[in-house]
Amino acid sequence: MKVIIVGGVAGGATAAARIRRLDEQAEIIVFERSGYISYANCGLPYYIGDVITDPNELTLQTPKSFFSRFRVDIRLRHEVTAIHPERKTVSVINRISGEVFEESYDKLLLSPGAKPTQPRLPGVGLDRLFTLRTVEDTFRIKEYINKNHPKSAVLAGGGFISLELAENLRELGIDVTIVQRPKQLMNPFDSDMAAFIHSEMRKHGVRLALGHTVEGFEETTDGVDVLLKDEAPLHADIVILAIGVTPDTALAKEAGLKLGIKDSIVVNDRMETSVPDIYAVGDAVQVKHFVSGQDALISLAGPANRQGRIAADNICGGDSRYTGSQGSSVIKVFDLTAAATGLNEANARKAGIETDKVILSPMSHAGYYPDGKVMTMKVVFEKQTYRLLGAQIIGYDGVDKRIDVLATAIHAGLKATQLKDLDLAYAPPYSSAKDPVNMAGFLIDNIEKGILKQWFLEDVEQLPRDGSVTLLDTRTPAEFASGHIDGFKNIPVDELRERLNEIEQRKPVYVICQSGLRSYIATRILAGHNFACYNFAGGFRFYDAVKNDRCLIESAAACGMDR
Repeated sequence: MKVIIVGGVAGGATAAARIRRLDEQAEIIVFERSGYISYANCGLPYYIGDVITDPNELTLQTPKSFFSRFRVDIRLRHEVTAIHPERKTVSVINRISGEVFEESYDKLLLSPGAKPTQPRLPGVGLDRLFTLRTVEDTFRIKEYINKNHPKSAVLAGGGFISLELAENLRELGIDVTIVQRPKQLMNPFDSDMAAFIHSEMRKHGVRLALGHTVEGFEETTDGVDVLLKDEAPLHADIVILAIGVTPDTALAKEAGLKLGIKDSIVVNDRMETSVPDIYAVGDAVQVKHFVSGQDALISLAGPANRQGRIAADNICGGDSRYTGSQGSSVIKVFDLTAAATGLNEANARKAGIETDKVILSPMSHAGYYPDGKVMTMKVVFEKQTYRLLGAQIIGYDGVDKRIDVLATAIHAGLKATQLKDLDLAYAPPYSSAKDPVNMAGFLIDNIEKGILKQWFLEDVEQLPRDGSVTLLDTRTPAEFASGHIDGFKNIPVDELRERLNEIEQRKPVYVICQSGLRSYIATRILAGHNFACYNFAGGFRFYDAVKNDRCLIESAAACGMDR
């Protein structure tokens, strides 16, 4: 059997190694148009910021090491220019020698990845305008920085690459502005959770120009002007486009393969395309979202690696199936860690799912053990069925551990209420006897049993201030004095039983505290005395963070800059 693989990195290189492990006799050829077969593309921003100083650390395999271990014929700087399914050949050009030839195959695997989205705007292509996707892109940016010592940079886009670049450029002492049309960074997160990311970026000196439309770029004598719609331009020494990626599927399109979202390659659960004996994996393919079941594009290294393994199994006569992607991800944002899995609330609603949620602020480990830090968790589930839909966590320590537990729970089909039953490891330096994941389950279990009724951030402005309801803040007087929502009355939770006569029993009571714990205790006291009461999800800390972020974004839009 002769297998041709187009593209290396995650999907292609994984498939090549797996095919060899399954079939010692197979002839395997990998054509890679770049100069690198397998590299750590997730580590590229950290080379620019000098976190990784040796460029060789970015290269996971070389043609020599790959051949030595797996006897795979790796041909770098070889670009496949056409696929001929009718005669099972591909056309190839050697970008070094210029030689053009055809190579036959029994099985063909496409792993072309995705390319940086290039907007059709005036000025794209300027010398000081860069994109970051490959090792070569990384070296170009790094060489420019080392040679020209830019003082300022504008990053267009607010996804993973942009945030990682922003952090690493700031570590080099470069002033950074992120500009994009959406009013929040990081689409995997809901806007309320993204507020914590925004705050961390601002804390470290990154200016956010959110809600602004880039209309073009102009070179000046001392840099580049980023032209904005109805706003003064942003000026910088260097501009990096990081507005997303587009499936690189020109080959597949010309060969007549069925295409889907954004011209991605349509595959079945065996990673087979619409053409016999042609498989596809990685950022170029359309997948099913594991939670919603809808078609999706999810460009992450983990799914690409698994798809490569599955395609290899099936190429070698097996029957492996890809069950879908749920978008589990984690990112370092300066001192914060932000992680997500499954559907966020906004996307669940777009998918037509009736959702509910809990928001909590547990400690990373036992409170009595030193250096515990608060994390903010949002767990989204389906009303009525309590099907677990997704989760987002932002904090410092232990975020990745909890998101992986929740990702596993989603994949295993656990109900959100079953989170309370998970038997998770505990020692004071690492967790609490009631792990944050268990705590989320306790809350959801209380909702199912009717013990907990909630109100949310989106309800704040709609709450009547005409005296028809009681608005109750159960924090200490000092906390209340430092900031509170207008119209709320302060009765500390520990005084509530003695002061029940201050609350009219016929009126619903909406309760808030700093994190949601004391207010929950207050609702149980009130419910025990026949009050109708509701607990605020997330607490005042959550409300204040989101409110301040939205005020900053709106004021920035009004005055043309972020504060």
